[in-house]
Amino acid sequence: MKKTLALILALSLSLALASCGNPNQPSNSGTTSTPAASTGTTSTTTPPAGGSGETVTLATGGTSGTYYAYGGVMQTTLNPLLTTGQLNVTSTGASSANILEVADGNAQMSILQSDVLNYAHNGSGGETMFDGAADKNSLWVAGVYNETVQLVTAPSITSIEDLKGKTVVAAGKGSTPEYALRYLLSENGIDPDADVTLDWKSEHSECVAALASGQASIALLPQPFVTVAQSKIDGLRMALDLTEEWDKLDNGSALITGVIVARSDFVEAHPAAVGNFLTAYAASVDWVNANTADAAALIGEYGIVDAAVAEKALPYCNIVCITGAELLEKLPGYLF
Repeated sequence: MKKTLALILALSLSLALASCGNPNQPSNSGTTSTPAASTGTTSTTTPPAGGSGETVTLATGGTSGTYYAYGGVMQTTLNPLLTTGQLNVTSTGASSANILEVADGNAQMSILQSDVLNYAHNGSGGETMFDGAADKNSLWVAGVYNETVQLVTAPSITSIEDLKGKTVVAAGKGSTPEYALRYLLSENGIDPDADVTLDWKSEHSECVAALASGQASIALLPQPFVTVAQSKIDGLRMALDLTEEWDKLDNGSALITGVIVARSDFVEAHPAAVGNFLTAYAASVDWVNANTADAAALIGEYGIVDAAVAEKALPYCNIVCITGAELLEKLPGYLF
């Protein structure tokens, strides 16, 4: 049982770390496959011999990305242990394409950013998302990680209020980091357009470079980039954690950014199987949070992130398993 949980926990950690990318590897993670198109499935992996029964297809991401890689690890290691079905991993064009895969019945479950499913439900998000084409065939099944972004700086910053009049370098304009930071600034009485200068970069590595060169003293970075930056820049400290600052607002919501979703009719037809998965997933989250050294060694073994980096980053990766009524209470407050 411990081995099974350890294998599942690889999914938990890689969800949190892969959402930010691997700072020690190029974006193609060493693969030479051609990435999937922006929509639709272009590649599948063949399930190994193992159990029998229904095949459950999990939509992941492009073949050059980490989601597809860890999906393959899960399939290879878990299928021989399954007796009631098999896991089949498909490559896709990431979150928005995963919604379409589930909606079209090509996949039963997928992994994506929580706001993308909200766009699908509302028929919004711009031309690259779901404007005018709402789809409500998918359900949030579990929140698997809260936002992993921290604000790093020299000792002068100890609160959100201390950011007034300062310049913050960050990457991810138009996505969760910007939304969360602007909201937190506003809720703490700071105008994000007038009181703070937000210097947006195209990559997190650019933010680290700006810190290292002295061109910037405050940056918004996700894990594990924070841990890597601290190993290279003397005196760099984690001043603020966006998830902790969000929780301080005590508004009943949580900064849940990574979710597992499933097709509605699949959940209705297989409630016991989905329930068993969530029980095992919750146990795996408890295991990884309580056994960071062992978890880090496993993550290093699978080539997701260097084990030493993973061990330092794990306590700040905000890995969770939020389901049921708690998920329905906390997620809408973030999305809406």
